Amino acid sequence: MRYLLSVPPFTDPAVVVDLARTADASGWDGFFLWDHLRWDDVQDVHDPWVLLGAIAQVTERMLLGTMVTPLSRRRPWVVAKHLVTLDHLSGGRAVLGVGLGEPPDVDFGDFGDEADARVRAAILDEALDVVAGLVGEGRAEIAGTHHRVDATMRPLPVQRPRVPIWVAGVAPNRRPVVRARPWDGYVPIGRGLAPDELAAYVGEHPRPGWDLVVPWADGVPPDEYADAGVTWLVQSTWPKDDGWVRELQDLAATGPVRH
Repeated sequence: MRYLLSVPPFTDPAVVVDLARTADASGWDGFFLWDHLRWDDVQDVHDPWVLLGAIAQVTERMLLGTMVTPLSRRRPWVVAKHLVTLDHLSGGRAVLGVGLGEPPDVDFGDFGDEADARVRAAILDEALDVVAGLVGEGRAEIAGTHHRVDATMRPLPVQRPRVPIWVAGVAPNRRPVVRARPWDGYVPIGRGLAPDELAAYVGEHPRPGWDLVVPWADGVPPDEYADAGVTWLVQSTWPKDDGWVRELQDLAATGPVRH
């Protein structure tokens, strides 16, 4: 079992970088940032990709990535360029987490971006093929409804055959699980599922090395998750009041509680 800290970059950027440095020293295996333009009218939201570049320079072990990047809003070739650069900066520790993104109004519709979930899902499906090609062999060729790409891109990433891609979706919806199977892992978000529910919901892993990345419910031993096929347990906090940054700092310093 591996352990991941999921962090909303809604505070001073230097604090986020220091959180990562502390987490790396404390035994966390992964450090991922939320990817938003806005969250509400209160939070100070910073760009995850700029932060991850800085974090790559002050960490040595942890996997680094986003959880999750809404590809329906971002040009996939630009995301691919960010990701390959992060992979080089980190020495091959980059992972891309993707999903539809939330909330659809303040983070999409208010900017004139597509807010309808079905349309964003269709854009995501096409964009995944574009990103995967560019962060693999450096080649993408697709003539779809939403993207028309015929291009090569260099450099290639450090990781071969490509940078891993995890797909997130709101449990217990079935479509995100289907979307995730061709890729490298699945992140069920939303309502927390118990280990026995997870096994029934996700089903058999499509192949060895496919990751199941799950929020860690209080009081549930990691062994129960492992028996359900979980490979990563995620801890985070909700940006709800002045205490949430302190809570993350404590998590980063303490490290994952490995039973």
